[in-house]
Amino acid sequence: MKVNGLICEGHGVASGRSDNQRYPRGTLRKQLPYFKEKGLDLSVYFLGTLNVDISPYHHKIGKPKYYFERVPWSDYIPPENFYFFDVILFFRDTEYKGLIYMPDPLTKVDHIQELAILELILPRISGLSYGMKVSIEIVDEQLQLFKL
Repeated sequence: MKVNGLICEGHGVASGRSDNQRYPRGTLRKQLPYFKEKGLDLSVYFLGTLNVDISPYHHKIGKPKYYFERVPWSDYIPPENFYFFDVILFFRDTEYKGLIYMPDPLTKVDHIQELAILELILPRISGLSYGMKVSIEIVDEQLQLFKL
């Protein structure tokens, strides 16, 4: 399924832009070795997330590309589960392949995302800023989108 979305500001913890006390280099950099040990190497991507508001759509988890249980990546919060789904972002006539990064809402204790916000892990993309329109394509079997 392909949907339009808007680039929006996130919490800033994945990249290390905020929450510098606990995660000075970002949560993704801290999680990187745990994911790599389980078969997912994120080092080819920018280690931050691009937040896309896909309102009025929400999502339902299908069969993720990757699912990791009880990852003990932080000294500050309990272990979390993580989902990853394939995604293609379309911006200025260019396709960028990456992943949707989704800490399991059942194990996530802070920095909660709204249901219409997807966090994308992609290569660095120049020229993007908050409020810009993009399109994303998702594999329906992995993540279903529906309108509320």
